[in-house]
Amino acid sequence: MATYQEFIQQNEDRDGVRFSWNLWPSSRLEATRLVAPVSCLFTPLKERPDLPPVQYEPVLCSRANCKAVLNPLCQVDFRAKIWACNFCFQRNPFPPSYAGISEVNQPAELMPQFSTIEYIVQRGPPAPLIFLYVVDTCLEEEDLQALKESLQMSLSLLPPNALVGLITFGRMVQVHELSCEGIAKSYVFRGTKDLSAKQIQEMLGLMKPAAAGNQGRPAAPQDAAASCRFLQPVHRVDMNLTDLLGELQRDPWPVPQGKRPLRSTGVALTVAVGLLEGTFPNTGARVMLFIGGPPTQGPGMVVGDELKTPIRSWHDIQKDNARHLKKATKYYEALANRSAVNGHNIDIYACALDQTGLLEMKCLSNLTGGHIVMGDSFNTSLFKQTFQRVFSKDYNGDFRMAFGGVLEVKTSRELKVCGTIGPCVSLNSKGSCVSENEMGIGGTSQWKVCSLTPSTTLGIYFEVVNQHNAPVPQGGRGAVQFVTQYQHSNTQKRIRVTTIARNWADAQSQIQHIESSFDQEAAAVLMARLGVFRAESEEGPDVLRWLDRQLIRLCQKFGQFNKDDPSSFKLSESLSLYPQFMFHLRRSPFLQVFNNSPDESSYYRHHFVRQDLTQSLIMIQPILYSYSFHGPPEPVLLDSSSILPDRILLMDTFFQLVIYHGETIAQWRKAGYQEMAEYENFKQLLQAPLDDAQEILQTRFPMPRYIDTEHGGSQARFLLSKVNPSQTHNNLYAWGQAPLDDAQEILQTRFPMPRYIDTEHGGSQARFLLSKVNPSQTHNNLYAWGQSHVEVRLSLPGGGAEDEGDLLSRHGSEQKASAADCGVVSEPSSTGHRRPGEEGGRRLIIRSMTSP
Repeated sequence: MATYQEFIQQNEDRDGVRFSWNLWPSSRLEATRLVAPVSCLFTPLKERPDLPPVQYEPVLCSRANCKAVLNPLCQVDFRAKIWACNFCFQRNPFPPSYAGISEVNQPAELMPQFSTIEYIVQRGPPAPLIFLYVVDTCLEEEDLQALKESLQMSLSLLPPNALVGLITFGRMVQVHELSCEGIAKSYVFRGTKDLSAKQIQEMLGLMKPAAAGNQGRPAAPQDAAASCRFLQPVHRVDMNLTDLLGELQRDPWPVPQGKRPLRSTGVALTVAVGLLEGTFPNTGARVMLFIGGPPTQGPGMVVGDELKTPIRSWHDIQKDNARHLKKATKYYEALANRSAVNGHNIDIYACALDQTGLLEMKCLSNLTGGHIVMGDSFNTSLFKQTFQRVFSKDYNGDFRMAFGGVLEVKTSRELKVCGTIGPCVSLNSKGSCVSENEMGIGGTSQWKVCSLTPSTTLGIYFEVVNQHNAPVPQGGRGAVQFVTQYQHSNTQKRIRVTTIARNWADAQSQIQHIESSFDQEAAAVLMARLGVFRAESEEGPDVLRWLDRQLIRLCQKFGQFNKDDPSSFKLSESLSLYPQFMFHLRRSPFLQVFNNSPDESSYYRHHFVRQDLTQSLIMIQPILYSYSFHGPPEPVLLDSSSILPDRILLMDTFFQLVIYHGETIAQWRKAGYQEMAEYENFKQLLQAPLDDAQEILQTRFPMPRYIDTEHGGSQARFLLSKVNPSQTHNNLYAWGQAPLDDAQEILQTRFPMPRYIDTEHGGSQARFLLSKVNPSQTHNNLYAWGQSHVEVRLSLPGGGAEDEGDLLSRHGSEQKASAADCGVVSEPSSTGHRRPGEEGGRRLIIRSMTSP
């Protein structure tokens, strides 16, 4: 019999689904007590080389409010040619084309191995792929030249029949007409004026003039011939557009000293969205925005053009001092919703040393499923290779992208859908399977996902609605069906259907079975998505407290311990890693905004809520590999004890790849031992992490930042900031402990991974209590109350030494105590480092020896 871990892996490989619980509690009350919600990570377009699409329409349930697709869980009467829907139990006849089916001649959708099946459907004429470049010309010359070369390169990667357009912007916005040969023609829009879709379409000549008898009717979009002026097939304009891109110049408007360039990003996006609305509504299209700075004028501006006015920071936002934030965010959200309704997605490629306004513009990509790529310059390999991977192809030679997706979730009667978290928007489709308890984007059973890739993953949350007094029959199963309609990159219309089922279990009598079915990796990612979703609208400390409460409740429910004995606490194997994930999540940039700009936080969160389980876990808890002479490379704990002088570490955080050379290895490398023939093994040791890092760099999107550092190097901070500081300056030497195997001490103000603290009077860790209590029994009343043993701990400012007489004269000299009555011990802070909150480097511990 397969273990739960094997069962979970098989389901992920076959269906792209990972549930938090693989046995479902049979009532609402029991599900609530499990703390972690019944939920799943679903990858709609998970690559399946062994899944050829079938070329016919799916068979649907005939009940109007069901419309579930025929699947292996349905009961079939082969003689009567009737099937019963497993969601609403409606009996449906098979269509005439299924007349020849039998027990030995079944269609693919009834076979158990086809719980996921893909249909190619013929619905309307095939739509071409559409790419609209929106290019910022307020760049430095070097950056602009590199961007032009990347855009010219991308034209060679597009299929010949794909439509392509170009909009450039600086102080003004220009829509380039591509059908003209021998002359560059463009329509210019003022960058400070907000335009409606109708105005844009009228100015571009995309509206038919109203006939005399139809003056009261709205104008209709013109036919596709009109759009050909701005969107042309690549094979027709390849040379012209390549020349046009090569001739692009920096924005000609002068930039005075102390001013920022005037960027009309908001108007440029409005024109792009209006152009696609008027030419290809309800058709998959990709707007690709390239920016090198923040919008500084017109609607959607993020910061003024005065350089003396810095762009908003987290401190400004918390103090409600971000002047343009709310207005700009509202403007871009309206644009994002217009794009999503028409199936158009917006990519943002932001390359600058300063912030570019991603915080305000993030909804453009988050709601439409577009990419966000952030870098320092368009002239870096990080941007160039990442941009090239947007056009990567699968094993069939098709782009790894899909357009205009619609995801619908159907559930059995005992379940309802609470919502989803991912790159999508609600279609407000109410139904019997929609829960009133919303989690994420809820209140619907259908979502629009304008852009999909094989790694796009949604977190979907459910609610068990079955009442406690109405038990599910023994052996009953709950079912969920995911129906994804989309436009394939080869222009075909496809429908992918995934149907899964899980057993119901009584949480009172089968709690151990339910506990064993817990998928702690999926649950950690799903809980993290909820935390990130809440962090967008709630205060950071509130989100952390909520996560802590959830973890405590889960441990109370499933932990085993003896009362008053913290060391006895333990979790079963299926939950043992979950607290560890939560610890690293609390320290992650998804919930901690300290030391990150608002743009960086938006960038990290954008990628976290769309990546699959493996990549999400790497973001939460980075992977650390160790390379040494003692054996092959091995994964090690993400802990400071793993940082040793004779080892090389490779850390993968998803956004960075860090190769760290220990102190001894770094000295050998500087001495050039790898160049000597007798030290070939050392050369191979240095090369091993480079080879592994290169393998990751070649496949990841977006391409991570590559960092090669060593002990004491400035960039070693990327590693030190991630590891659990078990060897810290707080406990390394102060309590008489020697360093563990030369492990690296980490200077941090945070505590290491939470451990229960059991101490006593006089114990070193009693300080955690003493630092919190009100010091009512102090040196001021030390002798007045006749107490014989009280300790007073003081930090001396500046680390200067004060003699006993000075100390007593400053604090309670009226007691007339002599230095002989007190034992005064002057000691340095541990390892010479200041503790958080200490002003100086010395502490005095005064112990009363006698009563007055």
